[in-house]
Amino acid sequence: MYLVVCYDIVEDRRRNRLLRKLREFLSHVQKSVFEGELADDRLESLRHMVLDEIDPTVDTVRIYHLCGRCIPLTEVLGTGVYVEGEEVDEVV
Repeated sequence: MYLVVCYDIVEDRRRNRLLRKLREFLSHVQKSVFEGELADDRLESLRHMVLDEIDPTVDTVRIYHLCGRCIPLTEVLGTGVYVEGEEVDEVV
C-alpha cells in the first residue's frame, strides 16, 4: 500500500529519533513528511515503532493511505520533488 506519514513532534530529541527511524520505512519528502510503498507487515512494524518513539499526550503522527487511483493525482507545487516508485533491478 502507498502511505503518506506526517508528524508534529514537540521535543527535538524525539523528533530526530523518529525521523531517523522513519527513513528505514519510507522516503523523506519534506521536513516532517514521508511517503512511499509499504507492505502490510511493515505497516504494523511502523505503527509499533512510532508508538514507541512518541509521547502521545503531546505528539501527533498521521498515516494516510492512498489508493492506486490517488497516487497519480498527487500534485507537488513549488520546489517539492515528486517521489517516484523505487526502481527494481531485474536479473534476466
